[in-house]
Amino acid sequence: MRRRFRRNASYFPCKIDQLETDLKDGFFNSLPNFVAKKFKQDSQKYIVMYISYMVEEEQIYKYVIDNIQRSQKKWDTNTLINEISLKDGEKRTNIKDIGNDILQGSVAIYIDGEDSCVTYPVPKLIKRPPEKAETESLIFGPKIAFSESLTTNLNIVHWRMDNSNLKSEKFIIGNELPSEIRLIYLSDIAEPDIVKEMRRRLNKLETDDVLESSVLTQYIEDNSYSLFPQLHVTELPDRFCYELKEGKVGLLIDKSPSGVIAPTTFLSFFESTEDLYTRWNMGTFIRLMRLIGMFLSITLTPFYVAALTFHYEIIPTALLVSLGHSRSRVPFPPVLEALILEFFLELIREAGARLPTKVGQTMGIVGGIVVGQAIVQAGFTSNILIIIAALSALASFTIPSYLMSSAVRILRFPLIIMSGLWGFMGLFFCYAFLLIHLLKQQSMKRPYLTPIFPFRPRDLDNSIIRLPFLQSNFRAYSNSPKDTKRFKEPPKTNKTDIEE
Repeated sequence: MRRRFRRNASYFPCKIDQLETDLKDGFFNSLPNFVAKKFKQDSQKYIVMYISYMVEEEQIYKYVIDNIQRSQKKWDTNTLINEISLKDGEKRTNIKDIGNDILQGSVAIYIDGEDSCVTYPVPKLIKRPPEKAETESLIFGPKIAFSESLTTNLNIVHWRMDNSNLKSEKFIIGNELPSEIRLIYLSDIAEPDIVKEMRRRLNKLETDDVLESSVLTQYIEDNSYSLFPQLHVTELPDRFCYELKEGKVGLLIDKSPSGVIAPTTFLSFFESTEDLYTRWNMGTFIRLMRLIGMFLSITLTPFYVAALTFHYEIIPTALLVSLGHSRSRVPFPPVLEALILEFFLELIREAGARLPTKVGQTMGIVGGIVVGQAIVQAGFTSNILIIIAALSALASFTIPSYLMSSAVRILRFPLIIMSGLWGFMGLFFCYAFLLIHLLKQQSMKRPYLTPIFPFRPRDLDNSIIRLPFLQSNFRAYSNSPKDTKRFKEPPKTNKTDIEE
């Protein structure tokens, strides 16, 4: 049975046999790869402990065991810290800290009778090299994505941002499975209040473990009951670094292939760094197209249900005849017909996402063409609803953020139900409720709907539209950056006769 040790209680001094026994009973009773090597140097006894498959044993023998055995001096804890040629050595006085360090790939060295134990991290890391982004694919711009190694991700960020003002703060979160988290920001741009608020939330967080960056966002976001994401999760280092230059803060989590950006706004989930790599007019058009696509995605199917159920008078006569002919064999009311089809589309999407790439593409083609045609011929739904539902699905896929895209797709279901129950009145009630919810929403205590509410015309350049770079000199006011200008404006010169 695992023993419980108090976090702040000092365990030392003790005998090396007792330390080995307590560590085995408390942490490593079921780990046959736990290694505890005992040595004697003159009159001193010491023990070296680690888990064989989690550490680089060659480094342990080269820098620890051989170094101690070849030396004729008398060793103690301070000598171990000062003369062992490994980095990040720590003195530990609590046995639980020692056990956690060993579980994370450290070697523990204890000299009999000393008042503390020394641990050095020597992990055997299996790293996946940076690869091409999958969930946020780009046509223009860098294709590299974050990997699961925090060291690699930090290297990428520092490589892209060679700036002495780039700060990185270390946090260890997780009582049972600790994970290293880095808070990253530019000290000359980021507002201190944002940094302070993020630091407070991380220090306040108490949990057994943090599995991934998207899990961390659910712990520290402002409203965990909202359907809308309040922190941006990205796998693109260029997006991560661009947001840091805009005055935001970022989080990198060990063993997670994505970073977290805060604060964020509703409109920022419809932006992509690809908007910056294309010309300004094309970038503006694409952003507006995404916003229109989001509106169509939550409007088309509920509008169809409301019109066919309560409001035939708004449908043109020619179209009404076509609708009646299309629905003549459908045994379900419009609301049930729409829910069945939307649920069917979500099944296809989920199946295609979970299957291997080639099989998933085949599943999408088979589900969309063969099964869809069979449903129409069987009389479960109408041709016109197939077109409307397909357009709604395509419109939702234009949103760059997977989390926001999923939220929009989920919204369609309550909107369809309310449209089937009360027609346009129910639909507009849902829109009003949705708007009120977004107005109340916050991200890191910043308004979620900025620059629409509160209205900030200067920030429209950083959200809805994109101006040419020479005219886009100001960072978003909503981030409250220290340095509001991106570059120094060149002095104006008098026009020559030729220019005139």
